[in-house]
Amino acid sequence: MHYLILPLLFLLITGNSHPIMAQTESYDLVIYGGTSAGVAAAIQASRMDQSVVLIEPSSRLGGLTTGGLGQTDIGNKQAIGGIAREFYQNIRKHYEQPENWKWQSQEEYQDGGQTRTSAGEDAMWTFEPSAALQVYEQMIDAENIDIVYNERLDRSDRGVSKSGGRIQSITMESGETYQGKMFMDATYEGDLMATAGVSYTVGRESNEAYGETVNGVQANHWSITLKGTLSKNAANHNFVPGVDPYVEKGNPESGLLPYIIEGGPGIDGRGDDKVQAYGFRMCLTDHPDNRIPFEKPPGYDPLNYELLFRNYEAGETRLPWINSAMPNRKSDTNNNHGFSTDFTGQNHAYPEASYQEREKIVEAHRNYQKGLMWSLAYHPRMPEKIRNVISKWGTCKDEFEREDGWQNQLYIREARRMVSDYVMTQHHCEGLEVAEDAVGLAAYGMDSHNIQRYVDHNGYVQNEGNVQASVQGPYPISYKSIVPKKEEVGNLFVPVCLSATHIGFGSIRMEPVFMVLGQSAAIAAALSIDQGIAVQDLSYEPLKAALLAQNQRLK
Repeated sequence: MHYLILPLLFLLITGNSHPIMAQTESYDLVIYGGTSAGVAAAIQASRMDQSVVLIEPSSRLGGLTTGGLGQTDIGNKQAIGGIAREFYQNIRKHYEQPENWKWQSQEEYQDGGQTRTSAGEDAMWTFEPSAALQVYEQMIDAENIDIVYNERLDRSDRGVSKSGGRIQSITMESGETYQGKMFMDATYEGDLMATAGVSYTVGRESNEAYGETVNGVQANHWSITLKGTLSKNAANHNFVPGVDPYVEKGNPESGLLPYIIEGGPGIDGRGDDKVQAYGFRMCLTDHPDNRIPFEKPPGYDPLNYELLFRNYEAGETRLPWINSAMPNRKSDTNNNHGFSTDFTGQNHAYPEASYQEREKIVEAHRNYQKGLMWSLAYHPRMPEKIRNVISKWGTCKDEFEREDGWQNQLYIREARRMVSDYVMTQHHCEGLEVAEDAVGLAAYGMDSHNIQRYVDHNGYVQNEGNVQASVQGPYPISYKSIVPKKEEVGNLFVPVCLSATHIGFGSIRMEPVFMVLGQSAAIAAALSIDQGIAVQDLSYEPLKAALLAQNQRLK
Protein backbone atom coordinates (compact mmCIF):
# COMPACT_ATOMS: atom_id res chain seq x y z
CA MET A 1 0.00 0.00 0.00
CA HIS A 2 1.34 3.42 -0.94
CA TYR A 3 0.46 6.73 0.65
CA LEU A 4 0.71 9.91 -1.42
CA ILE A 5 2.70 12.67 0.25
CA LEU A 6 1.06 16.02 -0.37
CA PRO A 7 3.16 19.08 -1.24
CA LEU A 8 4.70 20.79 1.76
CA LEU A 9 5.02 24.22 0.18
CA PHE A 10 1.96 26.40 0.39
CA LEU A 11 1.05 29.88 -0.72
CA LEU A 12 -1.12 32.00 1.54
CA ILE A 13 -3.96 33.54 -0.45
CA THR A 14 -6.79 35.45 1.22
CA GLY A 15 -6.35 33.52 4.43
CA ASN A 16 -6.43 30.05 2.82
CA SER A 17 -3.53 27.68 2.20
CA HIS A 18 -3.10 26.41 -1.36
CA PRO A 19 -0.30 24.35 -2.90
CA ILE A 20 2.09 26.41 -5.01
CA MET A 21 1.99 23.72 -7.66
CA ALA A 22 -0.67 21.01 -7.39
CA GLN A 23 0.44 17.48 -8.14
CA THR A 24 -1.28 15.51 -10.85
CA GLU A 25 -1.32 11.73 -10.49
CA SER A 26 -2.57 9.40 -13.21
CA TYR A 27 -4.24 6.01 -12.70
CA ASP A 28 -6.27 3.37 -14.46
CA LEU A 29 -8.99 3.77 -11.82
CA VAL A 30 -9.64 6.75 -9.57
CA ILE A 31 -12.04 5.96 -6.72
CA TYR A 32 -13.54 8.79 -4.72
CA GLY A 33 -14.97 7.56 -1.42
CA GLY A 34 -13.39 5.02 0.91
CA THR A 35 -16.67 3.38 1.89
CA SER A 36 -17.01 -0.39 1.85
CA ALA A 37 -17.72 -0.13 -1.89
CA GLY A 38 -14.59 1.91 -2.48
CA VAL A 39 -12.39 -0.45 -0.49
CA ALA A 40 -13.69 -3.53 -2.32
CA ALA A 41 -13.26 -1.80 -5.68
CA ALA A 42 -9.68 -0.79 -4.92
CA ILE A 43 -8.74 -4.31 -3.84
CA GLN A 44 -10.27 -5.79 -6.99
CA ALA A 45 -8.54 -3.25 -9.26
CA SER A 46 -5.18 -4.06 -7.70
CA ARG A 47 -5.75 -7.78 -8.17
CA MET A 48 -6.36 -7.13 -11.86
CA ASP A 49 -3.06 -5.23 -12.10
CA GLN A 50 -4.78 -1.89 -12.52
CA SER A 51 -3.17 1.20 -11.04
CA VAL A 52 -5.65 2.57 -8.53
CA VAL A 53 -6.01 5.41 -6.07
CA LEU A 54 -8.59 5.44 -3.28
CA ILE A 55 -9.41 8.96 -2.10
CA GLU A 56 -11.19 9.22 1.24
CA PRO A 57 -12.48 12.64 2.41
CA SER A 58 -12.06 11.69 6.09
CA SER A 59 -9.24 10.07 8.02
CA ARG A 60 -10.86 6.62 8.24
CA LEU A 61 -11.66 3.99 5.62
CA GLY A 62 -14.67 1.72 5.57
CA GLY A 63 -17.67 4.02 5.97
CA LEU A 64 -20.40 2.45 8.09
CA THR A 65 -18.68 -0.94 8.17
CA THR A 66 -15.91 0.54 10.30
CA GLY A 67 -18.18 3.24 11.73
CA GLY A 68 -20.49 1.24 13.99
CA LEU A 69 -22.64 -0.97 11.78
CA GLY A 70 -21.38 -4.31 13.05
CA GLN A 71 -24.78 -6.02 12.86
CA THR A 72 -24.62 -6.89 9.16
CA ASP A 73 -27.87 -6.30 7.27
CA ILE A 74 -28.08 -9.10 4.74
CA GLY A 75 -31.46 -10.73 4.22
CA ASN A 76 -29.86 -13.89 2.80
CA LYS A 77 -26.21 -14.79 3.37
CA GLN A 78 -26.06 -16.80 0.17
CA ALA A 79 -26.38 -13.57 -1.81
CA ILE A 80 -22.93 -12.43 -0.65
CA GLY A 81 -19.91 -13.52 -2.70
CA GLY A 82 -16.53 -12.27 -3.84
CA ILE A 83 -14.53 -9.79 -1.77
CA ALA A 84 -17.54 -9.13 0.46
CA ARG A 85 -17.65 -12.74 1.60
CA GLU A 86 -13.88 -12.72 1.88
CA PHE A 87 -14.16 -9.79 4.27
CA TYR A 88 -16.63 -11.60 6.53
CA GLN A 89 -14.47 -14.73 6.39
CA ASN A 90 -11.54 -12.62 7.53
CA ILE A 91 -13.67 -11.24 10.36
CA ARG A 92 -14.12 -14.81 11.56
CA LYS A 93 -10.37 -15.43 11.33
CA HIS A 94 -9.78 -12.26 13.32
CA TYR A 95 -11.93 -13.49 16.18
CA GLU A 96 -10.36 -16.94 16.10
CA GLN A 97 -7.23 -15.29 17.53
CA PRO A 98 -7.31 -15.29 21.35
CA GLU A 99 -5.48 -11.95 21.55
CA ASN A 100 -8.47 -10.24 19.93
CA TRP A 101 -10.70 -11.02 22.90
CA LYS A 102 -9.83 -8.38 25.50
CA TRP A 103 -13.06 -7.61 27.34
CA GLN A 104 -14.64 -11.07 27.34
CA SER A 105 -13.75 -14.58 26.29
CA GLN A 106 -14.77 -15.98 22.94
CA GLU A 107 -16.94 -18.52 24.73
CA GLU A 108 -18.83 -15.80 26.60
CA TYR A 109 -19.91 -14.00 23.43
CA GLN A 110 -23.32 -14.79 21.99
CA ASP A 111 -24.46 -12.78 19.00
CA GLY A 112 -28.05 -11.69 18.71
CA GLY A 113 -30.32 -9.66 16.50
CA GLN A 114 -31.33 -10.33 12.96
CA THR A 115 -27.99 -11.66 11.66
CA ARG A 116 -26.38 -14.45 13.61
CA THR A 117 -23.40 -16.64 12.86
CA SER A 118 -24.40 -20.29 12.84
CA ALA A 119 -22.12 -23.11 13.93
CA GLY A 120 -19.87 -24.29 11.15
CA GLU A 121 -20.08 -21.12 9.05
CA ASP A 122 -16.89 -19.97 7.36
CA ALA A 123 -17.77 -16.31 7.95
CA MET A 124 -18.79 -14.09 10.87
CA TRP A 125 -21.39 -11.34 10.57
CA THR A 126 -21.06 -9.34 13.81
CA PHE A 127 -17.95 -7.37 14.73
CA GLU A 128 -16.43 -4.32 16.39
CA PRO A 129 -15.70 -1.26 14.22
CA SER A 130 -12.00 -1.56 15.10
CA ALA A 131 -11.98 -5.18 13.96
CA ALA A 132 -13.52 -4.24 10.62
CA LEU A 133 -10.91 -1.51 10.16
CA GLN A 134 -8.08 -3.89 10.99
CA VAL A 135 -9.37 -6.50 8.54
CA TYR A 136 -9.74 -3.93 5.76
CA GLU A 137 -6.23 -2.62 6.38
CA GLN A 138 -4.81 -6.14 6.25
CA MET A 139 -6.59 -6.79 2.96
CA ILE A 140 -5.37 -3.48 1.53
CA ASP A 141 -1.79 -4.02 2.72
CA ALA A 142 -1.58 -7.10 0.50
CA GLU A 143 -2.36 -4.96 -2.56
CA ASN A 144 -0.81 -2.13 -4.56
CA ILE A 145 -3.19 0.72 -3.78
CA ASP A 146 -2.48 4.40 -3.28
CA ILE A 147 -4.52 5.73 -0.36
CA VAL A 148 -5.27 9.43 0.06
CA TYR A 149 -6.92 10.67 3.26
CA ASN A 150 -8.56 13.98 4.15
CA GLU A 151 -9.04 15.17 0.58
CA ARG A 152 -12.47 16.47 -0.46
CA LEU A 153 -13.64 16.93 -4.02
CA ASP A 154 -13.91 20.51 -5.22
CA ARG A 155 -17.65 20.57 -5.91
CA SER A 156 -17.45 23.72 -8.03
CA ASP A 157 -16.99 23.76 -11.81
CA ARG A 158 -13.27 23.20 -11.21
CA GLY A 159 -13.80 19.82 -9.58
CA VAL A 160 -14.34 17.64 -12.64
CA SER A 161 -12.62 18.07 -15.98
CA LYS A 162 -14.46 16.43 -18.89
CA SER A 163 -13.72 16.08 -22.57
CA GLY A 164 -15.52 14.10 -25.24
CA GLY A 165 -18.12 12.83 -22.74
CA ARG A 166 -15.47 11.38 -20.42
CA ILE A 167 -13.96 12.53 -17.15
CA GLN A 168 -10.30 13.39 -17.62
CA SER A 169 -9.46 14.34 -14.06
CA ILE A 170 -10.90 15.34 -10.71
CA THR A 171 -9.54 18.06 -8.43
CA MET A 172 -9.68 18.30 -4.67
CA GLU A 173 -10.21 21.41 -2.56
CA SER A 174 -6.46 21.40 -1.91
CA GLY A 175 -5.76 21.65 -5.63
CA GLU A 176 -4.56 18.04 -5.90
CA THR A 177 -5.64 16.60 -9.25
CA TYR A 178 -6.06 12.94 -10.21
CA GLN A 179 -6.22 11.82 -13.81
CA GLY A 180 -7.71 8.47 -14.73
CA LYS A 181 -8.98 6.22 -17.44
CA MET A 182 -11.95 5.25 -15.27
CA PHE A 183 -13.57 6.90 -12.27
CA MET A 184 -15.83 5.68 -9.49
CA ASP A 185 -18.05 7.56 -7.07
CA ALA A 186 -18.19 5.34 -3.98
CA THR A 187 -19.45 8.03 -1.60
CA TYR A 188 -22.74 7.85 0.27
CA GLU A 189 -23.58 11.35 -0.98
CA GLY A 190 -22.88 11.02 -4.72
CA ASP A 191 -20.72 14.16 -4.84
CA LEU A 192 -18.54 13.10 -7.77
CA MET A 193 -21.56 11.95 -9.75
CA ALA A 194 -23.35 15.25 -9.20
CA THR A 195 -20.30 17.41 -9.92
CA ALA A 196 -19.75 15.46 -13.15
CA GLY A 197 -23.21 16.45 -14.39
CA VAL A 198 -24.90 13.09 -14.02
CA SER A 199 -28.70 13.02 -13.63
CA TYR A 200 -29.89 12.24 -10.12
CA THR A 201 -32.79 12.66 -7.75
CA VAL A 202 -33.26 13.31 -4.04
CA GLY A 203 -36.26 12.21 -2.00
CA ARG A 204 -39.25 10.00 -2.68
CA GLU A 205 -40.84 9.40 -6.04
CA SER A 206 -44.60 9.21 -6.19
CA ASN A 207 -46.06 5.73 -6.49
CA GLU A 208 -47.39 6.80 -9.86
CA ALA A 209 -43.92 7.51 -11.30
CA TYR A 210 -42.88 3.84 -11.54
CA GLY A 211 -46.11 2.04 -10.76
CA GLU A 212 -45.07 1.26 -7.18
CA THR A 213 -47.20 0.93 -4.05
CA VAL A 214 -44.84 1.69 -1.12
CA ASN A 215 -43.08 4.83 -2.36
CA GLY A 216 -44.02 8.43 -1.62
CA VAL A 217 -45.69 9.62 1.58
CA GLN A 218 -46.61 6.75 3.91
CA ALA A 219 -48.75 8.28 6.64
CA ASN A 220 -50.96 5.25 7.29
CA HIS A 221 -48.24 3.07 8.81
CA TRP A 222 -48.80 0.01 6.67
CA SER A 223 -46.48 -2.96 6.65
CA ILE A 224 -46.58 -4.81 3.34
CA THR A 225 -45.99 -8.51 2.85
CA LEU A 226 -44.61 -9.97 -0.36
CA LYS A 227 -48.03 -11.05 -1.61
CA GLY A 228 -49.33 -7.53 -1.25
CA THR A 229 -51.30 -8.15 1.94
CA LEU A 230 -51.52 -5.01 4.05
CA SER A 231 -51.40 -5.20 7.81
CA LYS A 232 -52.03 -2.23 10.08
CA ASN A 233 -49.01 -1.56 12.26
CA ALA A 234 -49.47 1.92 13.68
CA ALA A 235 -47.12 1.26 16.61
CA ASN A 236 -44.19 0.34 14.36
CA HIS A 237 -41.51 3.01 14.99
CA ASN A 238 -44.21 5.42 16.12
CA PHE A 239 -45.52 7.10 19.22
CA VAL A 240 -48.05 5.49 21.49
CA PRO A 241 -51.52 7.05 21.03
CA GLY A 242 -52.21 10.39 22.65
CA VAL A 243 -48.84 12.20 22.74
CA ASP A 244 -49.50 15.95 22.77
CA PRO A 245 -47.38 17.94 20.26
CA TYR A 246 -47.59 21.41 21.78
CA VAL A 247 -45.15 23.20 24.08
CA GLU A 248 -48.03 23.75 26.47
CA LYS A 249 -50.17 20.65 26.40
CA GLY A 250 -53.47 21.19 24.66
CA ASN A 251 -52.61 24.73 23.58
CA PRO A 252 -51.79 25.13 19.86
CA GLU A 253 -51.07 28.81 20.49
CA SER A 254 -48.00 27.81 22.50
CA GLY A 255 -46.34 26.40 19.39
CA LEU A 256 -45.13 22.96 18.35
CA LEU A 257 -42.46 21.07 20.21
CA PRO A 258 -39.08 20.78 18.45
CA TYR A 259 -38.74 18.66 15.29
CA ILE A 260 -42.45 18.61 14.38
CA ILE A 261 -43.37 20.05 10.98
CA GLU A 262 -46.11 22.60 10.41
CA GLY A 263 -49.03 21.18 8.45
CA GLY A 264 -49.76 17.61 7.46
CA PRO A 265 -47.41 15.00 6.00
CA GLY A 266 -48.77 15.18 2.47
CA ILE A 267 -51.01 12.92 0.46
CA ASP A 268 -50.26 9.21 0.68
CA GLY A 269 -48.28 7.98 -2.29
CA ARG A 270 -47.23 11.46 -3.44
CA GLY A 271 -43.54 12.21 -3.89
CA ASP A 272 -41.41 14.81 -2.10
CA ASP A 273 -37.77 15.84 -1.72
CA LYS A 274 -37.31 14.47 1.79
CA VAL A 275 -34.93 11.67 2.81
CA GLN A 276 -35.17 9.06 5.52
CA ALA A 277 -33.66 9.79 8.93
CA TYR A 278 -29.98 9.58 9.77
CA GLY A 279 -28.35 8.68 13.06
CA PHE A 280 -25.17 7.23 14.51
CA ARG A 281 -24.95 3.46 14.80
CA MET A 282 -23.51 3.57 18.30
CA CYS A 283 -20.83 1.18 19.46
CA LEU A 284 -21.50 0.98 23.21
CA THR A 285 -20.10 -1.10 26.03
CA ASP A 286 -21.16 -2.09 29.53
CA HIS A 287 -17.64 -3.04 30.62
CA PRO A 288 -16.73 -0.63 33.45
CA ASP A 289 -13.06 -0.45 32.43
CA ASN A 290 -13.85 0.51 28.83
CA ARG A 291 -17.03 2.57 29.29
CA ILE A 292 -17.34 6.33 28.91
CA PRO A 293 -20.59 7.28 30.72
CA PHE A 294 -23.15 9.27 28.75
CA GLU A 295 -22.78 13.01 29.26
CA LYS A 296 -24.97 16.01 28.59
CA PRO A 297 -23.87 17.81 25.43
CA PRO A 298 -23.20 21.57 25.59
CA GLY A 299 -26.42 23.54 25.41
CA TYR A 300 -28.59 20.59 26.43
CA ASP A 301 -32.25 21.60 26.38
CA PRO A 302 -34.79 19.18 27.88
CA LEU A 303 -37.46 20.64 25.59
CA ASN A 304 -35.77 18.79 22.71
CA TYR A 305 -36.69 15.53 24.47
CA GLU A 306 -40.14 16.51 25.71
CA LEU A 307 -41.73 14.17 23.16
CA LEU A 308 -39.62 11.33 24.57
CA PHE A 309 -40.82 12.02 28.11
CA ARG A 310 -44.45 12.41 27.05
CA ASN A 311 -44.30 9.18 25.04
CA TYR A 312 -43.42 7.26 28.22
CA GLU A 313 -45.94 9.18 30.28
CA ALA A 314 -48.58 8.22 27.68
CA GLY A 315 -47.85 4.52 28.12
CA GLU A 316 -44.66 3.53 26.28
CA THR A 317 -42.84 0.74 28.14
CA ARG A 318 -40.21 -0.51 25.67
CA LEU A 319 -36.51 0.30 25.47
CA PRO A 320 -36.05 2.71 22.57
CA TRP A 321 -33.16 0.94 20.87
CA ILE A 322 -32.01 -2.23 19.15
CA ASN A 323 -28.92 -3.11 21.18
CA SER A 324 -27.28 -5.98 19.30
CA ALA A 325 -24.36 -7.73 20.99
CA MET A 326 -20.94 -7.41 19.37
CA PRO A 327 -17.75 -9.13 20.55
CA ASN A 328 -15.87 -7.83 23.60
CA ARG A 329 -18.99 -6.68 25.46
CA LYS A 330 -19.84 -4.07 22.87
CA SER A 331 -22.91 -3.31 20.83
CA ASP A 332 -24.26 -2.08 17.54
CA THR A 333 -27.07 0.15 18.79
CA ASN A 334 -29.75 1.22 16.35
CA ASN A 335 -33.01 3.17 16.29
CA ASN A 336 -36.23 1.56 17.52
CA HIS A 337 -39.80 2.71 18.27
CA GLY A 338 -41.26 6.22 18.25
CA PHE A 339 -38.51 8.45 19.68
CA SER A 340 -35.03 7.02 19.41
CA THR A 341 -31.60 7.55 17.84
CA ASP A 342 -32.93 8.72 14.46
CA PHE A 343 -32.94 12.53 14.32
CA THR A 344 -36.15 12.46 12.33
CA GLY A 345 -36.65 15.21 9.78
CA GLN A 346 -33.42 17.07 10.53
CA ASN A 347 -31.37 15.84 7.57
CA HIS A 348 -33.39 16.89 4.53
CA ALA A 349 -30.86 19.54 3.47
CA TYR A 350 -27.88 17.20 3.81
CA PRO A 351 -27.60 15.66 0.31
CA GLU A 352 -27.19 19.01 -1.47
CA ALA A 353 -25.57 20.93 1.40
CA SER A 354 -22.06 22.38 1.30
CA TYR A 355 -19.33 20.63 3.26
CA GLN A 356 -19.59 23.24 6.00
CA GLU A 357 -23.36 22.87 6.20
CA ARG A 358 -23.02 19.10 6.33
CA GLU A 359 -20.57 19.34 9.20
CA LYS A 360 -23.14 21.37 11.13
CA ILE A 361 -25.83 18.77 10.38
CA VAL A 362 -23.55 15.94 11.52
CA GLU A 363 -22.69 17.78 14.73
CA ALA A 364 -26.38 18.51 15.37
CA HIS A 365 -27.10 14.79 15.01
CA ARG A 366 -24.31 13.93 17.43
CA ASN A 367 -25.48 16.48 20.01
CA TYR A 368 -29.06 15.27 19.65
CA GLN A 369 -28.01 11.68 20.21
CA LYS A 370 -25.73 12.58 23.11
CA GLY A 371 -28.62 14.38 24.77
CA LEU A 372 -30.94 11.49 24.04
CA MET A 373 -28.66 8.94 25.67
CA TRP A 374 -28.10 11.12 28.73
CA SER A 375 -31.85 11.64 29.04
CA LEU A 376 -32.55 7.93 28.78
CA ALA A 377 -29.89 7.12 31.33
CA TYR A 378 -30.35 9.85 33.92
CA HIS A 379 -33.33 12.17 33.43
CA PRO A 380 -35.79 11.85 36.35
CA ARG A 381 -38.81 11.86 34.01
CA MET A 382 -37.66 8.60 32.44
CA PRO A 383 -39.02 5.41 34.03
CA GLU A 384 -36.58 3.94 36.52
CA LYS A 385 -36.43 0.60 34.71
CA ILE A 386 -35.31 2.37 31.53
CA ARG A 387 -32.70 4.41 33.38
CA ASN A 388 -31.36 1.31 35.12
CA VAL A 389 -30.69 -0.41 31.81
CA ILE A 390 -29.37 2.49 29.73
CA SER A 391 -27.09 3.91 32.46
CA LYS A 392 -25.04 0.70 32.50
CA TRP A 393 -23.86 1.49 28.98
CA GLY A 394 -21.62 4.13 27.46
CA THR A 395 -19.35 4.79 24.51
CA CYS A 396 -16.09 2.88 24.17
CA LYS A 397 -12.65 4.17 25.07
CA ASP A 398 -10.93 1.94 22.50
CA GLU A 399 -12.95 2.33 19.29
CA PHE A 400 -12.84 5.78 17.74
CA GLU A 401 -10.45 8.71 17.61
CA ARG A 402 -12.68 11.14 19.51
CA GLU A 403 -12.15 11.47 23.26
CA ASP A 404 -15.89 11.21 23.88
CA GLY A 405 -15.98 7.79 22.20
CA TRP A 406 -18.28 8.90 19.37
CA GLN A 407 -17.54 8.17 15.74
CA ASN A 408 -17.46 10.69 12.91
CA GLN A 409 -19.34 8.55 10.38
CA LEU A 410 -23.03 9.39 10.36
CA TYR A 411 -25.37 6.77 8.91
CA ILE A 412 -26.26 8.38 5.59
CA ARG A 413 -29.06 5.97 4.79
CA GLU A 414 -29.97 7.75 1.58
CA ALA A 415 -28.85 10.92 -0.21
CA ARG A 416 -28.64 11.44 -3.95
CA ARG A 417 -29.63 8.58 -6.26
CA MET A 418 -28.52 8.46 -9.88
CA VAL A 419 -31.11 8.35 -12.66
CA SER A 420 -29.64 6.27 -15.48
CA ASP A 421 -31.12 4.31 -18.37
CA TYR A 422 -32.23 1.60 -15.91
CA VAL A 423 -33.90 2.22 -12.55
CA MET A 424 -34.20 -0.45 -9.86
CA THR A 425 -37.71 -0.35 -8.35
CA GLN A 426 -40.12 -2.15 -6.07
CA HIS A 427 -40.92 -4.44 -9.01
CA HIS A 428 -37.37 -5.85 -8.96
CA CYS A 429 -37.56 -6.38 -5.20
CA GLU A 430 -40.76 -8.37 -5.59
CA GLY A 431 -39.54 -10.42 -8.56
CA LEU A 432 -42.08 -8.86 -10.93
CA GLU A 433 -39.26 -7.49 -13.07
CA VAL A 434 -35.85 -9.16 -13.40
CA ALA A 435 -32.61 -7.49 -14.47
CA GLU A 436 -30.91 -9.60 -17.12
CA ASP A 437 -27.43 -8.13 -16.60
CA ALA A 438 -26.78 -8.88 -12.92
CA VAL A 439 -23.66 -7.55 -11.22
CA GLY A 440 -24.74 -8.63 -7.74
CA LEU A 441 -27.69 -9.60 -5.61
CA ALA A 442 -29.76 -7.74 -3.05
CA ALA A 443 -31.84 -9.60 -0.49
CA TYR A 444 -32.85 -7.26 2.33
CA GLY A 445 -36.45 -6.14 2.69
CA MET A 446 -37.59 -2.79 1.36
CA ASP A 447 -36.81 -0.59 4.32
CA SER A 448 -37.23 3.11 5.00
CA HIS A 449 -36.82 4.85 8.32
CA ASN A 450 -39.16 7.67 9.24
CA ILE A 451 -38.90 10.91 7.30
CA GLN A 452 -40.93 13.50 9.20
CA ARG A 453 -42.95 14.14 12.36
CA TYR A 454 -46.36 15.82 12.20
CA VAL A 455 -49.65 16.43 14.03
CA ASP A 456 -52.46 14.08 12.99
CA HIS A 457 -56.16 14.89 12.65
CA ASN A 458 -56.70 13.99 16.31
CA GLY A 459 -54.17 16.58 17.42
CA TYR A 460 -51.45 14.09 18.41
CA VAL A 461 -47.90 13.61 17.16
CA GLN A 462 -47.07 10.92 14.59
CA ASN A 463 -44.02 9.80 12.65
CA GLU A 464 -44.26 9.32 8.89
CA GLY A 465 -42.15 7.48 6.34
CA ASN A 466 -41.45 4.10 7.91
CA VAL A 467 -41.82 1.21 5.47
CA GLN A 468 -40.89 -2.42 5.98
CA ALA A 469 -41.85 -4.66 3.08
CA SER A 470 -40.79 -8.14 2.01
CA VAL A 471 -38.76 -9.01 -1.09
CA GLN A 472 -38.83 -12.07 -3.33
CA GLY A 473 -35.61 -13.59 -1.99
CA PRO A 474 -32.27 -12.53 -3.51
CA TYR A 475 -32.78 -10.61 -6.73
CA PRO A 476 -30.31 -9.31 -9.36
CA ILE A 477 -29.09 -5.72 -9.58
CA SER A 478 -28.63 -4.43 -13.12
CA TYR A 479 -25.23 -3.37 -14.49
CA LYS A 480 -26.99 -0.48 -16.18
CA SER A 481 -28.10 0.82 -12.77
CA ILE A 482 -24.49 1.49 -11.68
CA VAL A 483 -23.43 3.42 -14.81
CA PRO A 484 -24.75 6.81 -15.99
CA LYS A 485 -26.41 7.57 -19.27
CA LYS A 486 -23.78 7.36 -22.01
CA GLU A 487 -24.40 10.91 -23.19
CA GLU A 488 -23.56 12.19 -19.69
CA VAL A 489 -20.35 10.33 -18.77
CA GLY A 490 -18.73 7.35 -20.48
CA ASN A 491 -16.18 6.35 -17.83
CA LEU A 492 -17.88 6.61 -14.44
CA PHE A 493 -19.29 3.98 -12.08
CA VAL A 494 -21.71 4.72 -9.22
CA PRO A 495 -22.07 1.57 -7.06
CA VAL A 496 -23.49 3.29 -3.95
CA CYS A 497 -25.78 6.11 -5.14
CA LEU A 498 -26.98 3.85 -7.92
CA SER A 499 -30.05 4.29 -10.10
CA ALA A 500 -32.98 3.19 -7.93
CA THR A 501 -36.19 4.57 -6.55
CA HIS A 502 -36.41 5.50 -2.89
CA ILE A 503 -38.02 2.20 -1.97
CA GLY A 504 -35.88 0.11 -4.32
CA PHE A 505 -32.79 1.69 -2.81
CA GLY A 506 -34.22 0.91 0.62
CA SER A 507 -33.60 -2.77 -0.10
CA ILE A 508 -30.27 -2.43 -1.92
CA ARG A 509 -28.59 0.03 0.47
CA MET A 510 -26.74 -2.53 2.62
CA GLU A 511 -23.00 -2.60 3.29
CA PRO A 512 -22.28 -6.09 1.89
CA VAL A 513 -24.21 -5.19 -1.27
CA PHE A 514 -22.14 -2.03 -1.65
CA MET A 515 -18.99 -4.18 -1.41
CA VAL A 516 -20.35 -6.50 -4.09
CA LEU A 517 -21.25 -3.63 -6.41
CA GLY A 518 -17.90 -1.92 -5.85
CA GLN A 519 -16.03 -5.07 -6.79
CA SER A 520 -18.20 -5.66 -9.85
CA ALA A 521 -17.70 -2.06 -10.97
CA ALA A 522 -13.92 -2.43 -10.70
CA ILE A 523 -14.06 -5.57 -12.84
CA ALA A 524 -16.15 -3.76 -15.44
CA ALA A 525 -13.74 -0.82 -15.36
CA ALA A 526 -10.77 -3.07 -16.11
CA LEU A 527 -12.59 -4.75 -19.01
CA SER A 528 -13.64 -1.39 -20.42
CA ILE A 529 -10.06 -0.13 -20.26
CA ASP A 530 -8.76 -3.25 -22.00
CA GLN A 531 -11.29 -2.81 -24.80
CA GLY A 532 -10.97 0.96 -24.99
CA ILE A 533 -14.72 1.49 -24.79
CA ALA A 534 -17.27 3.44 -22.81
CA VAL A 535 -18.61 1.57 -19.80
CA GLN A 536 -22.08 1.58 -21.36
CA ASP A 537 -20.75 -0.32 -24.41
CA LEU A 538 -19.33 -3.23 -22.43
CA SER A 539 -20.91 -6.54 -23.48
CA TYR A 540 -22.52 -8.39 -20.63
CA GLU A 541 -21.40 -11.95 -21.38
CA PRO A 542 -17.66 -11.34 -20.89
CA LEU A 543 -18.48 -9.24 -17.84
CA LYS A 544 -20.59 -12.04 -16.43
CA ALA A 545 -17.78 -14.54 -16.98
CA ALA A 546 -15.31 -12.24 -15.22
CA LEU A 547 -17.69 -11.70 -12.29
CA LEU A 548 -18.22 -15.42 -11.81
CA ALA A 549 -14.47 -16.01 -12.02
CA GLN A 550 -14.14 -13.65 -9.04
CA ASN A 551 -16.77 -15.59 -7.06
CA GLN A 552 -19.56 -13.07 -7.39
CA ARG A 553 -23.04 -14.49 -6.97
CA LEU A 554 -25.48 -13.48 -9.67
CA LYS A 555 -28.50 -15.73 -9.09
